[in-house]
Amino acid sequence: MAQTPDPNRPKRPWRENIEAMTMAIVVAVMLKYFVVEAYKIPTGSMQPTLMGNEDTGIFDRILVDKFSFHVRDPERFEIVVFKYPLDRSKNFIKRLVGMPGEHFRIADGDLWTRASGDEPWRVLRRPDSVQGEHWKRIDPADPRFSSWKLSSEARAWRVEGRSTIAARGPGEARLPKDDGPVWDRYSDGYPSDMGSKLSRARVIPAVHRVGDLRLEGAVAALPGLASATIELRENSRRYRFVLPGPAASAGESARILVDDPGRPGELALEARAKDEARLKAGARTSFVVVNCDDRLRLELDGALVAELDIPGAEDQSACVFLRTEGEGADFANLELSRDIYYTSGSRGREFVVPEGNYLMLGDNTQDSSDSREWAFVNYRWSGEPSKGAWIRGNFYPSNIPLASNPLHLPEAGGSRVYFRDEWGELHDFQLEKGSLGPQEEAPYVPRELIVGRAVLVFWPLGPFAGDWRIWRLQWAR
Repeated sequence: MAQTPDPNRPKRPWRENIEAMTMAIVVAVMLKYFVVEAYKIPTGSMQPTLMGNEDTGIFDRILVDKFSFHVRDPERFEIVVFKYPLDRSKNFIKRLVGMPGEHFRIADGDLWTRASGDEPWRVLRRPDSVQGEHWKRIDPADPRFSSWKLSSEARAWRVEGRSTIAARGPGEARLPKDDGPVWDRYSDGYPSDMGSKLSRARVIPAVHRVGDLRLEGAVAALPGLASATIELRENSRRYRFVLPGPAASAGESARILVDDPGRPGELALEARAKDEARLKAGARTSFVVVNCDDRLRLELDGALVAELDIPGAEDQSACVFLRTEGEGADFANLELSRDIYYTSGSRGREFVVPEGNYLMLGDNTQDSSDSREWAFVNYRWSGEPSKGAWIRGNFYPSNIPLASNPLHLPEAGGSRVYFRDEWGELHDFQLEKGSLGPQEEAPYVPRELIVGRAVLVFWPLGPFAGDWRIWRLQWAR
């Protein structure tokens, strides 16, 4: 039997409101600290995967899942938020690349791993979802890549910019058009025309030849086409992706051919499509050809038709050719991308990751403070607070005024040192009373400092993205 409200019971709306507000605050705090939190990307260390750049005014906002790591450990290649080990008052966001207990290496632009020093190194291949984010579209504003260079045989070919070729008769086209290789240009991979603006604002030279390339597009064969070949080259090595046309011999199917005319007989590999795969007259076929992490891939109309593992190349001077035999074909929507070239940094390129620790890299390895560079510096001074004991903090030399750690400022009657320790506390002392100790490399992030994983970029959106009108609503992969 239901109870009827007591009319004589005093009403306390203020108390109910306070209780409701208190519960709302508690729930909000619980969500923030244990479930999900929004973060703003302040720097460009993860660009262009995550944008944080003053030149463009684009600063991504992301949602971070803080619950998952309460029930499981982080996984390789996740984008994680963690307390910076050298200054725990700050949060950093990087990609987790090195796992506890393994040997890890950065070499030839790639990542390598092995379980112990007795085993050979093997290249680390990223999941398709991650690799998809890491392809950097080569900036079409670069004059070397604005159009294709045609061979003398391709007299009847017509080229429209970089994306369209009407191939009539036999011939070939080449990128870059200056006969040079592909370099790790800082401006590659950015949306819209941001790359051109960044290249003016930042002076970071392209110093590495990049061999890992991806060419995608569509081809429509003319009836007399014998074959269309896309060739990715590393120095004298040739990786040929051959697509038979309507005029090809019966039984011909798509295939990958590898050889090295510069070293006859040393390298000859082949992979053929399992099922018949050839171009049909007038039909538009999309294609993707890839050389990445010592593996070649050929996709037609979204399906993988051939794959081949290859030994690593010593010289990664890369370029691309398109070639036709027979009547010709029409190529459209051609887009060339390169992989991230992982630089090793100034402190070395091999690591042995301790148990319970992880190694972190920014996707923008040309401009990222991450595990490759981190180091502690030790200080002690005779007065408070250390009283002769060593205190350590982030060693951060900088050409930005007032940004270095330690920071030396000359003053009347002496000189002062400002030093921020690993807990974020700022110390002020006289230089003559202090002494500088050795640096110690500190590339690892302990498990307990990892806060959560980035799951979603939710801002900026279109009309609210400043001058660029770009949509950044996407999963963080």
